[in-house]
Amino acid sequence: MAVIVPFESPSQASIKPLADLVAADMERVNAVILARTGSDVAMIPEVANHLISSGGKRMRPMLTLAMAQMAGYAGDGHLKLAAAVEFMHTATLLHDDVVDESDMRRGKTAARLVWGNEASVLVGDFLLGQAFKMMVEVGNLHALDILSSAAAVIAEGEVMQLAAAKNTATNEDEYLAVIRAKTAELFASACEVGPALANKSKAEQAACRSYGMNLGIAFQLIDDALDYGGTSAKLGKNVGDDFREGKITLPVLLAFRRGSDSERAFWDRTLQKGEIEEADLETAIAYLTKHRAIEETIARARHYAGIAKDALALAPQSRIKSALLEAVDFCVARSH
Repeated sequence: MAVIVPFESPSQASIKPLADLVAADMERVNAVILARTGSDVAMIPEVANHLISSGGKRMRPMLTLAMAQMAGYAGDGHLKLAAAVEFMHTATLLHDDVVDESDMRRGKTAARLVWGNEASVLVGDFLLGQAFKMMVEVGNLHALDILSSAAAVIAEGEVMQLAAAKNTATNEDEYLAVIRAKTAELFASACEVGPALANKSKAEQAACRSYGMNLGIAFQLIDDALDYGGTSAKLGKNVGDDFREGKITLPVLLAFRRGSDSERAFWDRTLQKGEIEEADLETAIAYLTKHRAIEETIARARHYAGIAKDALALAPQSRIKSALLEAVDFCVARSH
């Protein structure tokens, strides 16, 4: 059983101020999402909506809308780009669940168990196709470049993770390279396209990208910690799924390097060889606790959260800027 570890963090932080400020635009984005999942092939909207309508926070499209608002963008291209970002995210989740053989996603049975692996992969491909179609319709070459480059980087991250899977020799730099590509790149690109649409300076675009990149890293590190020190309700999947799937995440890397020979033999048996017995998750959590691996993963998340907030330091004070800063605190506060 997982142990919930308390951490000092702004636990009152909320994503609500951000959600409220982009609510009108988000309603229009949701209409675009609904329209673009439509298909004469009945299984496509069924599979897509199973995941899209399952209560995700829509964090990435909200960031696209918020950054466009902060940049003073006056058109409506950001709506299609926000929908494209959500489709890219949903496609990667559908593909991920097949690769990881996951049973749950956002608190529901994974699509692959309901419709099969083939349908999950193909519907993910359909959503990527729709995402690119919307990018082209917006007609901004720079925005298209940002998001199409992100799609390639995310795929590279998936392959890098596959290469690192079950490999206890993975080091922290290699692991960070994986999460930068696999998770943080989409956050970064979601934040960059708004100011790109508004033709803001390269420095402003880079600042927004830095905010997204570092927020994305912090977000993933908190997820890593919650897999061993959280609850199923917070994760939207089973506690210990990373362990059962043989994923090498930062808490494991820290515990492996700090552990005794017998502890390292435990990690090799469970993660590398996949020989997991009934009480092994409890033992894993005990080792992580012993070496303060969960707390230190949270500390690293706070470090990247700080960089994200500093990236917006030069932006003029506004309600949307305050909400974006609070969103960073919210991501870290999920560790409570």
